[in-house]
Amino acid sequence: MERIPKISESEWQVMRVLWAKEQATANEVVDALADSTTWKPKTIKTMINRLVKKLALGFEKQGRAYLYYPLVDEAACVRAESRSFLRRVYGGSLTPMLVHFLEEEQLSPAEIEELRRILNERRE
Repeated sequence: MERIPKISESEWQVMRVLWAKEQATANEVVDALADSTTWKPKTIKTMINRLVKKLALGFEKQGRAYLYYPLVDEAACVRAESRSFLRRVYGGSLTPMLVHFLEEEQLSPAEIEELRRILNERRE
């Protein structure tokens, strides 16, 4: 099983940029986050360095710049974070979580039908 590092909420934003681009310099990550955050470039570069230390990102030197790339798969990180959330908030039980969301959220008829289809597939 792939080792998935603990990624903070802010670090997820950096990882999303690199998952989308597959590889980028620190300045390219800074540029990509400029419109969606108020973070200073130094803050983003600190997060990149933390992600390298956590082995979530790798890098290679290209001339005077470093090219960063993900070492962990996005889908694997989403699965790990989902399991962690389920354990922390719902004691690891899926049913209370689903009930909560079904009772609290407004679902469209199309979303309800999609859930029915998925549940029926799982039953079979």
